[in-house]
Amino acid sequence: MSERVAIEVRDLRIETRAGAAIVEGVDLAVERGSILGLVGESGSGKSTLALGLLGYCQAGLRIARGAVHVDGTDLLALTDAQVRSHRGRDIAYVPQDPQTALSPAQRIGEQIHRILRRHAPERDTPETVALVLQRVGLPADRDFVRRFPHQLSGGQQQRVAIAMAIACEPAVVVFDEPTTGLDVVTQARILDEIRRLSGESDVAMIYVSHDLAVVAEIADRVAVMYGGRFLEEGATADVLQRPLHPYTAGLIDAIPDHRRFAMPRGVPGVAVAVGERPAGCIFEARCALRVPNCAVEEPSLDVVLPGRAVRCFEWERTPPLARPERVEPALAGDAEPLLRIEALSAGYSAGGSTRLVLRDIDLTVARGRSVALVGESGSGKTTLARCIIGLHPPASGAIRLGGEDLAPRARQRSLDARRRIQLVFQNPYDSLNPRQPVGRQTAWPARRLRGLSSTDADGETLRLLDLLRLPARVAQRYPHELSGGERQRVAIARALAAAPDVLVCDEITSALDVSVQAAVLELLAELRSALGLSMLFISHDLGVVAAVADDVLVLDRGEICEAGPARDVLTAPSAEYTRQLVEAAPALEGSDGGGAS
Repeated sequence: MSERVAIEVRDLRIETRAGAAIVEGVDLAVERGSILGLVGESGSGKSTLALGLLGYCQAGLRIARGAVHVDGTDLLALTDAQVRSHRGRDIAYVPQDPQTALSPAQRIGEQIHRILRRHAPERDTPETVALVLQRVGLPADRDFVRRFPHQLSGGQQQRVAIAMAIACEPAVVVFDEPTTGLDVVTQARILDEIRRLSGESDVAMIYVSHDLAVVAEIADRVAVMYGGRFLEEGATADVLQRPLHPYTAGLIDAIPDHRRFAMPRGVPGVAVAVGERPAGCIFEARCALRVPNCAVEEPSLDVVLPGRAVRCFEWERTPPLARPERVEPALAGDAEPLLRIEALSAGYSAGGSTRLVLRDIDLTVARGRSVALVGESGSGKTTLARCIIGLHPPASGAIRLGGEDLAPRARQRSLDARRRIQLVFQNPYDSLNPRQPVGRQTAWPARRLRGLSSTDADGETLRLLDLLRLPARVAQRYPHELSGGERQRVAIARALAAAPDVLVCDEITSALDVSVQAAVLELLAELRSALGLSMLFISHDLGVVAAVADDVLVLDRGEICEAGPARDVLTAPSAEYTRQLVEAAPALEGSDGGGAS
């Protein structure tokens, strides 16, 4: 192993206790100061592999074979106690949700001290804690060090998690979707810090993500996973500009890009399930290039071009990337907008006074139109969504649906008014009952709000699940038995079961992998066309906004700072704040990997 290689993995297999492979035959090597992007759909094995690099498996799994050399030491040849001594010191992990890494009961300074005491006691000083916080762009004063996690923003919490990971100067840091759910400005800051730390600290990094646009901003090389195997690997710019595997091309086609007003296209079919993997190529059932040999023989991962490896018999036939721009629908001719918000202000009471988070918001949504609401975390987007649905009474202003004033609270509204506006929450746990099968929950709005019989409502449930690329068997499962992406699709199906006129979508694709996201966006576009469905689409992802929105409103600290047609706002923003959002948004087009764009 080269002295520059910080982590080397050979023939790693992780399987269930029953022997079904989750990760199979993985080889990788990452040098110091280099970043490897690990991409693929949900269920491809990315997170399982990420944890396996630390010599760890979730309950019900085991590492069957392979080697994981970190700074020359094979973690898989050590006892559990010995492996634990290396985690945090030689290899560190940053989870998607920083709250899983931070103790709510301890101040952030003490949590960093705890890591240092365990793995590098000679460096356990206040000066080291201050230096580590400064390295991730956080204040190091006494007031900040003594804060608890709940007193920090989501971006600050994630930076603290990164600070804890680098405190002991490990050789390798594994990032598992660390920016999912963050607004574009905060995400850009986190990515900048990760890039800078990789170079300054000479650390090898592995960045797990379902978003190739983010990987394009940060990674030097990229490995594409599917069904627990690497299907393609190479320099990021090469892979993104000329993918060799049809699956990689499909993932790139599924990425929305705010620089191209194109509708992303999902990879056809569904991912192969654990225990149902075919004898031949793992991707054969979903591949447009398959030949008879693909069904009986598994291709090997071969180097076919300098620095490029691909697992495909027909890689030379993979077509070049091409995606036509979406057709923008004509403006509806209704004299009266379907949804109108006038001079709306809203806030939260504390200490006997009200703190406004929205001020004088004016917004209209015509029938069949999609209006996007964008802005950083804390700008008031979700509060506005809750006001519209009747979950948060505004301090002043009016909300009108079809020309009729809506009561401020949902329980004061008629049954039909509640049916006509539906909200899909960012977190599906906010809308799904953990004690009921999801099929019953999806059928309930059809029965309660539309008056369908139980039989018809069940049929509507199966139709909607199929539209959202979920098998019928999902209807019998409980929320905890589904992945995060599956739960979000169920939440969307549940809202659509009411046959609403207006669908309010609050960051509904932030937890979905890109292929499923593309399928959901395509479905919403079809519903708009077929049913005249109107949408208020709240998102921090400007690529998604470019794919679905006719008009855009930009919220800055509770006020609208810019509004207009989506193409105008995203290509020629007039407000400085909007320009900052657009510049911070990751994009595939024009990126050459490793942070250039």
